[in-house]
Amino acid sequence: MWGFAAALISGALMSIQGVFNTEVTKQTSLWVSTGWVQLSAFLVCVAAWFFTGRENISTLWQVDNKYTLLGGVIGAFITVTVIQSMGALGPARAAMLIVVSQLLIAYVIELMGLFGVEKAVFQWRKAVGMAVAIIGIVIFKWQK
Repeated sequence: MWGFAAALISGALMSIQGVFNTEVTKQTSLWVSTGWVQLSAFLVCVAAWFFTGRENISTLWQVDNKYTLLGGVIGAFITVTVIQSMGALGPARAAMLIVVSQLLIAYVIELMGLFGVEKAVFQWRKAVGMAVAIIGIVIFKWQK
């Protein structure tokens, strides 16, 4: 149940963050805004680490697949692309496209067993679900 609630909270926070970041970008610049997002996130993580246990940071260098350490780099580009998409499309359209893209890529990762994820078998109901989501975007975007 917590996973379901966490996913809903995550989606809500992503939308709010995207709107906030887009507004900061309008008043500063894309990379200044993105840098602030990453710096402020780092400071929150350091504070949380300081108060919740202080695990050894050197364990990062013991991670088996070093490419997985690129999450922060990817995060910077996520911030940039969310800002740009929300500025160009508005929060609702951008969020819908972002979510459908996440679903599609996540399903491909599962189907192919990429990045250490357990390989899943193709299921038509999941493909139909994604098609319905894409049709939903077309309907939502459709203007007379």
